[in-house]
Amino acid sequence: MRNKLYYTFEDHLKESLKDPEFRKVWKDSELEYKLACQLIEKRLAKKMSQRDLAKKVKTTQAVISRLETMNENPSLSLLKRIAQALGTKINLQIE
Repeated sequence: MRNKLYYTFEDHLKESLKDPEFRKVWKDSELEYKLACQLIEKRLAKKMSQRDLAKKVKTTQAVISRLETMNENPSLSLLKRIAQALGTKINLQIE
């Protein structure tokens, strides 16, 4: 990374995952992280604020905020309403 002009999140994550303790914490929260990122990405692609999405889903902006900051575990029914409001679908699999 010596010749790099910038340090990305991916660079930081790759380096951090070398630590076994961090790797376990990351693995335990990876699903929530991916969900939060996808929610934010889809919402912004639709040019919606958290408040706009909350209105469509019939919840509060605070709930959307907590989902996007990984501070809330959503129910499947809430995820379905969010997906519908964003004009997308949920792809769930158990491996």
